[in-house]
Amino acid sequence: MPKTLKIVAVSGGLQRPSRTLALVEQLLEGLSDALPAQTRLIELGEIVPRFGNVLHRAKLPADIEQLLRDIEAADLLVVASPIFRGTYTGLFKHLFDFVHQDALIDVPVLLAATGGSDRHALAIDHQLRPLFAFFQAQTLPIGVYGTDKEFDNYRVSSDGLQARIALAVERALPLLRQRLNAKATAPALSLAA
Repeated sequence: MPKTLKIVAVSGGLQRPSRTLALVEQLLEGLSDALPAQTRLIELGEIVPRFGNVLHRAKLPADIEQLLRDIEAADLLVVASPIFRGTYTGLFKHLFDFVHQDALIDVPVLLAATGGSDRHALAIDHQLRPLFAFFQAQTLPIGVYGTDKEFDNYRVSSDGLQARIALAVERALPLLRQRLNAKATAPALSLAA
């Protein structure tokens, strides 16, 4: 049976429809078209009512705990947030506050964000990248930022944004192929003792 990558995407938008969600969906499509992948999309807006007021992981509902386990077991994370006042949403950060601090060591993370203007584009490097550096994750060198004017009716409409999405996927592929090959050659775990 061929091995597949487990790609987990977190869309930090709190409403639907969402430009951030549209960006994440385009990234997932590009990645899964290029490599065999099992994808999981987590929409923050859908789950906030079940974790937003919880302070300790042990108190989370079972479905949110499962989402955290999926994040922690990903071969690749795609994370995106709308940028408001220079940073990601507080509830996006709150979700990642539950992730175990050692769970994402060396996990590739493709960073993305959306915002009202170009002046927030550096939030990828000044806000998102340090968050995942804390986890010792391997943030991919190219993040994808889209402004409101690059979407039409909550769909990616700009050739420039399409090109940035394609470039981010293209640059991620060599690393992901290495991970896929490592999975394919890894010995199967035996349950017999």
